[in-house]
Amino acid sequence: MDRRRSEPTALSPILGSVVIVMSVRGHAASKFVTGKQLASSTGRGWTNMLAERWSHAVGELTPVLTRDTEIDVLLSGGTLVDRKWGGLRQTTSGRRGSLWIVPAGMREDFVNVQRPAHDCLHIFLPAKPFTDGILQDLDIDPARVRLRYEAVSYDPFVEQIALAIGRELESETSSGRLFIESLGNTLSAYLLHRYSESTLNAKPQSDSVRPMDHRRLSRVLEFIDVHIDENFTVADMAAVACLSPAHFARSFKTRTGQSPHQFVSRKRLELAERMLLDPYRPVSEIALSTGFSSQSNFSRAFRNVIGMSPGDYRASQIRLRRTTN
Repeated sequence: MDRRRSEPTALSPILGSVVIVMSVRGHAASKFVTGKQLASSTGRGWTNMLAERWSHAVGELTPVLTRDTEIDVLLSGGTLVDRKWGGLRQTTSGRRGSLWIVPAGMREDFVNVQRPAHDCLHIFLPAKPFTDGILQDLDIDPARVRLRYEAVSYDPFVEQIALAIGRELESETSSGRLFIESLGNTLSAYLLHRYSESTLNAKPQSDSVRPMDHRRLSRVLEFIDVHIDENFTVADMAAVACLSPAHFARSFKTRTGQSPHQFVSRKRLELAERMLLDPYRPVSEIALSTGFSSQSNFSRAFRNVIGMSPGDYRASQIRLRRTTN
């Protein structure tokens, strides 16, 4: 079984509907034959993105027909990349924040790494990262959407998104899936507006976002409480509130002071603390129930926030109860 594929899944009995998860397989193993994979989001359950960190030696890469949209971002150091497609040749002296865009459905004529790239993040997005409905919500005509084959010497906005993805890849958090979903949507929207073949006019946004009303917020909070140990998405929460994902995220933060992923992260940490009070519940089970792909990732994140390992926290709470009884 190819674990890099995110299969469509059904979720959210509250919604009474099926949520389709976009499939992102990537093609790094076939293309980057001179490189070495350093990390991968495979197995993390990310719904709209596959991310991999690679180190690349000098040499020519293998041309592949891209199924997904490929965004390559240099995270540190420098490189020199020569590539060609459709008569367009691009030679880029890369530095931190340089990026290379390969739209879906394209086969490059050649790619030659002339100076090694020791830390590069390869982001694979769905060939069609947004549904027609979301594109229209962004005031974009779906028929005009196609990214350019582009090499960019420096883009600070994409650099910051790539660094955030890299941090989540290195140290998983309890709401990492929600965080990555939001980053994927933000990155997709930015790429469409900045590097589309056609000029796209962004819909102006009001400086002030209206806070979510009490009725919608109550439904969302109930949904979070019921599904806190499940792999739900920002889109699921937005559907509960009957808002678009982008509008929901802004309105939720205005009302609560926290982004959706920050709010869910806090709730899952509270759940982990409660579950650890049961001395017979395995830590591996708690890790899965609080959104982590492995016990080791859960333990690392728990220690970073609480200041001690889950085992030490459990022992300290047991001692505390004994002294108070």
